[in-house]
Amino acid sequence: MTMTILMRRLRRGTAALALGLLGALITPAGTAHAAAFEVLVFSKTAGFRHDAIPAGIDALRTLGGQNDFTVTATEDAGAFTASNLASYEAVVFLNTTGDVLNSAQQNALQSYVDSGGGYVGVHAAADTEYDWPYYGQLVGAWFQSHPAIQQATIRNEDRTHPATAHLGATWTRTDEWYNYRANPRPNVRVLQTLDESTYSGGSMGADHPITWCHGQGTGRSFYTGLGHTIESYADPAFRSLLLGGVRYAAGQATANCSAPAGNGQIEAESYSSGSGVQVAAHAPASGGQTLGYIENGDWAGYSHVTTAGAKTFTAKVSSAGAGGTIEIRSGSAGGTLLGSVTVPVTGGWEAFTTVTTNLTGSASGPLFLRFTGGGGALFDIDTFILGAEPTAGALSDDVHLFYYPWYGSPAVNGGWRHWQQGGHTPPDGVGADLYPALGPYDSGDFDGAVDQHMKWVARSGAGVIVHSWWGRGSYEDRLARGVLDAAQEQGIQVAWHLEPYSGRTGASTAADIEYINSTYGSHPAFHRSADHGGKGAFYVFQSLDIADWTALDQVTDTSIVLAQTTDTTKITHFSGMYTYDGIAGATAPGWKQAGDYARAHGLIWAPSVAPGYIDDRAVPGNATPTVERADGAAYDRQWSNALDPAIGGSPTWVSVTSFNEWHEGSSIEPADSTPPAGHGYQTYSGAYGQTGEAAQTAYLDRTAYWVGRFQGAAAG
Repeated sequence: MTMTILMRRLRRGTAALALGLLGALITPAGTAHAAAFEVLVFSKTAGFRHDAIPAGIDALRTLGGQNDFTVTATEDAGAFTASNLASYEAVVFLNTTGDVLNSAQQNALQSYVDSGGGYVGVHAAADTEYDWPYYGQLVGAWFQSHPAIQQATIRNEDRTHPATAHLGATWTRTDEWYNYRANPRPNVRVLQTLDESTYSGGSMGADHPITWCHGQGTGRSFYTGLGHTIESYADPAFRSLLLGGVRYAAGQATANCSAPAGNGQIEAESYSSGSGVQVAAHAPASGGQTLGYIENGDWAGYSHVTTAGAKTFTAKVSSAGAGGTIEIRSGSAGGTLLGSVTVPVTGGWEAFTTVTTNLTGSASGPLFLRFTGGGGALFDIDTFILGAEPTAGALSDDVHLFYYPWYGSPAVNGGWRHWQQGGHTPPDGVGADLYPALGPYDSGDFDGAVDQHMKWVARSGAGVIVHSWWGRGSYEDRLARGVLDAAQEQGIQVAWHLEPYSGRTGASTAADIEYINSTYGSHPAFHRSADHGGKGAFYVFQSLDIADWTALDQVTDTSIVLAQTTDTTKITHFSGMYTYDGIAGATAPGWKQAGDYARAHGLIWAPSVAPGYIDDRAVPGNATPTVERADGAAYDRQWSNALDPAIGGSPTWVSVTSFNEWHEGSSIEPADSTPPAGHGYQTYSGAYGQTGEAAQTAYLDRTAYWVGRFQGAAAG
């Protein structure tokens, strides 16, 4: 902006303030006074024209009348001159489409915003000016596609911005939901994301921004993908979002719109060193190229990309090959492992999808990516992002991990608890056929083991743990609040697994549910199903041991209570069913019938899947069959059974047995790749092509893959 324009804006602001003060003293009642600021609304279209444009203009004029600003609406691109734009504090692109500005008008808008002006983009503003690179930066992301108009759930990621401060954690509404050509997160502050599991046709995956803001030069930019329908502009909540965006862009309301710290989006083919990899040409890719020709054991180094502070890794990938895994490492191809993520087969080298994972390791060296998988070509990588904050909105409330807070150690508990099952002597000897990567930890070590657990749960994509609970005042009950606190830090929610303590009855179980609700129900991490009236979830283990469950009628109006069975004649008074059994998932007996019954009667169906089962060391002589993990094939088979409508009965939720039941060998918690010698421990080596240290997290990452598949199936 020229000095003349800048001074004019400052004089207008000062004059408005002076007039406001004077008016308060001498303006007679009913006398109009000058508006505090002015907004230009631009709605020219050179492509599709939205019939909601008139409603949008009317809504903005109404908001202006109610909030002390004036609106000038135009479709004349000639309004974009330096002198004219100086009259406005913000410019709104309301459902513009196509090439609507010539080069001189583009220069005027760029100068206006970079020198302190405000920009607001609404919905199809992202379908505008594709040949002007600056505009892509200004709006944040360009439109790619959209499904049919339908209802979806928005997650309000940042509720401190004036545009979103009036909203709750989620917002369910009907609109036309845009997919974008690239994820804007590296360069903007995301305010709202779409939950793709709640609608059909999303293509951006777990992290799908829909509303965001950012600084542009010394100016401000705000964009929302909402606003396709005429009805949107009569919705008070949407009007409040528009008002907050306009006030922020006009400099009338403050907000933190800083982009996340980090390296921004990286072209994967910009590696500085590598082994085996080459640049591959693919027209749909960013810049027309990818990092390709990737085979097992290849790697790429990026001397210009630091891993300091990295908490997430997101990549745009494709695979017509075998798929595989990306290991994120620091310092060298064999350096500190920060995390890994599975790349699925996408069906073509130009069929891209997005994969993402939270990083649990930390280091500050340059980035290295190492690739593992089967034989031949694995996958291509187009772009990637190292994020400084854990991925928001990536967790599924419909995948629940059974969690056991029953372990103890001398350092915290004063003695060993549970690890010595089967007559073993910790720390080297534990009652399990696998040895935890953390060693025999204490479930009361909230800042250590439990904090790490929640980070790993988040990495799995599951949004809920099911806390094993053995009655009031039990060891697990005493630790519950600490587990809830740790879960809250990672955005994890806590449901409850009611175990068969001595003397349990139907009446005592109903009383237990009331106790848990009253004791922990106000905690932010207490799971309440948004799709089922905000009710908490309670799984009742060995429910068939009790014949009379009439007492549950006292609590099922406010709580979801699941029976452990597929026998639909045994679930009177319950809200649904789960299976828990980590063996049965291999054949899914009775699953379809249970799921069909649940769906027909408005009940919950939450079959349980497991990566394997072996309890030889914990229960010597036990005749329970062993389910071999088969390098991950057993886990995949159980998940496949659950998600196949002809076998699994279309589950409401999928429950995973288990996060950390080490005695039964059903854990997905990382297992030590180099356990104490001489005890015959197994490892995860070989799972999904992983070996050594990388294999420790193989089942977490595979869970994230299946969570994505489940969300996609639900959306479809």
